[in-house]
Amino acid sequence: MNLNQPAKKAIVTLTMAGVVGLSAFGANHAVLPLQQAEAATAASAEDYAAEHALKTLNSFYKPALKGQFPGAVSGLTIGKSTKQDVYKAIGEPSVPGKDSDAFDVYGANMGNPGYAFSYKLNKIREMRYFGTNVERQTNIGGITMKMLKKNWFAPDATTTFKNGKTKQTKLTYHRGEYKLEFIFNSSTDLDHINLLKK
Repeated sequence: MNLNQPAKKAIVTLTMAGVVGLSAFGANHAVLPLQQAEAATAASAEDYAAEHALKTLNSFYKPALKGQFPGAVSGLTIGKSTKQDVYKAIGEPSVPGKDSDAFDVYGANMGNPGYAFSYKLNKIREMRYFGTNVERQTNIGGITMKMLKKNWFAPDATTTFKNGKTKQTKLTYHRGEYKLEFIFNSSTDLDHINLLKK
């Protein structure tokens, strides 16, 4: 086949345009799926963390009516269980309280959550839940004020106070004879949860 000069130029131009177009198309398709996959992985990790954080949040709802926390300390009741009951359930504290009003602290370790207990006349006066250090976002680290209010609605009381240099907000929910207090360092940083009698 014998092509004249203008026809050859046209074919070369079209071929070059096709190569440039194809390489641009190919480059985009190589980058886009990678970005989409990374975004999807990040989104599914966030969804997973949020889903588990919500499960953690809701696990406190019913036990609080009986003056209890869920998990390893379930069965220990505000105003009824003794210091000996706590020791029997989870052992002796890693940091014992120094005086009668101080908290016995159980540090979070090996994926186990941290707790603190204060006593009055040897009975539990208040329990605190600090959550886990490992995968904290799937535990209380993933509980935000927005999540709490969306699922449990408006709190019965909201107060703000200083704890050292940190300004904290306490959202209180009444559960029967007891109250659950969610102590936030910011709207997305839940420090711990308290349970005590109203």
